[in-house]
Amino acid sequence: MSKYTVTVLGGDGREVECVRQLLAEGAAVRTCGLPEGEGVEKASAHSTVAEAVEGTHIIICPVPLPQPDGAIFSPHSAHKLYVDVDSLAGAVPGGVLVTGRAGPQMQEASEKRGLKLREYEQDEELMVLRAPAIAEGAIRIAIEHTEVTLHDNPCLIVGFGKIGPALARTLAGIGARVTVAARNPLQRAKAWEMGCTAVPLDQLTSSAGRSRVIFNIAPARLLDRAVLESLDTQTLLIDLAAPPGGIDFDAARELGLTAIWGRGLGGRAPRTVGQAQWKGIKAILEEELG
Repeated sequence: MSKYTVTVLGGDGREVECVRQLLAEGAAVRTCGLPEGEGVEKASAHSTVAEAVEGTHIIICPVPLPQPDGAIFSPHSAHKLYVDVDSLAGAVPGGVLVTGRAGPQMQEASEKRGLKLREYEQDEELMVLRAPAIAEGAIRIAIEHTEVTLHDNPCLIVGFGKIGPALARTLAGIGARVTVAARNPLQRAKAWEMGCTAVPLDQLTSSAGRSRVIFNIAPARLLDRAVLESLDTQTLLIDLAAPPGGIDFDAARELGLTAIWGRGLGGRAPRTVGQAQWKGIKAILEEELG
């Protein structure tokens, strides 16, 4: 990487770890909106995206999907960061823009500025490597927002893709009574094999009504008003899905329910997840740059 200039935009401790890895590989690294971290002092920090990408060959953005207005995930930035046609004006044409998942604004910008856009949010190996950290982060939210133990209390997981098994395994490990609601019969079979109660989605309302904590992972609005009306006001809802999420937050608020959007939970163990993230990014760069 020693012949490349790389810009890392936004993110959290995971991107800090990516910067450490890039510096170790000999890259010249620029950042914008990144939190401080040990071992990244040689990276140059910039206040705007346009300044940070000037003359850069590689641009790395965070995993979470940008907000509807196009702002990328940047919780440590003093202002919103946008990756658009104007902000990418100084990037080297033919370079690579790597992100978890691009919104329309980023897609248009990369095309007009002649950049190769690579998305890796759905990389199966990376998602599995991130799953334990996301599960731990979700359980931390549940512990912080409940007045009962998760042990011996009913927890519902809606959706059972990459994150679901890790979450179910960890919840069961601390004694929670875990139910999984999933559309796919193979996923339900896997949940049953793990010792969980498994139900199809047409039983979602009844299962939700018996739950103390509900974790949504499904990328669809399954927890709508009709389902939420069946819940006790002490039920805690935690959404782990990408925007627009799977919980009707407006309805939850009107019904007096506590609903939390657990975004960025992959940052629960930033060094561990960041190293896995860099592994996926490095493979992409080797493929694109040779």
